[in-house]
Amino acid sequence: MLTDFQARLKTLIAALVGLGVFYGLNLPLPFLFGPMAGCLVAALSGVRLKGFGQISVGARTILGIAVGTSITPAVLAQVPQMAGSVALIPVYLLAIGLIGVPYFRKVCGFDPVTSYYAAMPGGLQDMIIFGQEAGGNPRILSLVHATRVLMIVTIAPVLLTTLYGAGLTNPIGRPAAELPLTEMALMVAAALIGWKGGERIGLFGASILGPMIVATALSLGDLVHSRPPAEAILAAQFFIGLGVGVHYVGVTLKELRQIVSAGVAFVMILAILATFFAKLATSLGLAPSVEAFLAFAPGGQAEMTVLAIVAGADLGFVIAHHLLRIVLVITGAPIIARFMRSKPRD
Repeated sequence: MLTDFQARLKTLIAALVGLGVFYGLNLPLPFLFGPMAGCLVAALSGVRLKGFGQISVGARTILGIAVGTSITPAVLAQVPQMAGSVALIPVYLLAIGLIGVPYFRKVCGFDPVTSYYAAMPGGLQDMIIFGQEAGGNPRILSLVHATRVLMIVTIAPVLLTTLYGAGLTNPIGRPAAELPLTEMALMVAAALIGWKGGERIGLFGASILGPMIVATALSLGDLVHSRPPAEAILAAQFFIGLGVGVHYVGVTLKELRQIVSAGVAFVMILAILATFFAKLATSLGLAPSVEAFLAFAPGGQAEMTVLAIVAGADLGFVIAHHLLRIVLVITGAPIIARFMRSKPRD
């Protein structure tokens, strides 16, 4: 039987092979899509893979720092202009719930709890944990949400380049050699303090939101003036991509046919809803087209942050919408769970 070390070594090799192929073929976002594709192929081929645990979680702190350091006094001055677009998020979530829950319940035959948590576009890990605690099926939730994140992250760059004419070539950050050592030291401190401090107080998404909060304070305090070095952001992309692919370990043909296909169909539904609300925000003059697209794309917060950076979008605008979506989904989850427990199961 493979040890965890051997499984992680196989995971690293699969991720590096994927990175090499994508980089060699000059495909977009090789550090994100390469590891994701490499691990996905290996997982579906029956190779036993294993994620990197706290290393992968720690990599997300880099994105939290990237967002926080992008929030400057000039960005804060634009907050009132976001109000109209942000107000569409609760309506957007309501539409997803009204369509998604009946779809998973009536069409896919999932139980009520699993149907609710499968439909809600919250954080991948959060929806699995909350759903399991509420009595849902964690395997179904894992595959549905992994499929959602995988497809959104794969399709979004294609749509950005073909429909919106956005080039994914925006510099992700300056090289480490060009950044002051004092600023990089402050970023490291912000990452650790925000991450672990956030976990201590029970902050959801602590690995991203904690560092983001601390980095925002440093940015507004005129102590940090740059995003994390390019090398760090590439490392974050690598572990995020790897983590998505690993979620397909052990998937069976039956699960591919039933659960993953159900997830794929639901992503099509989400894409229609996201496109409608993005177009609505743009037509009402609430947001530029690229920012609206990224703000309503129902992908993971970390993945959308990466895309916003490389697309050169307004990072503060995009993340504000995703934060509200995640907050509403997560805070609503326990309430819905209690309501469902009070009703008899089918």
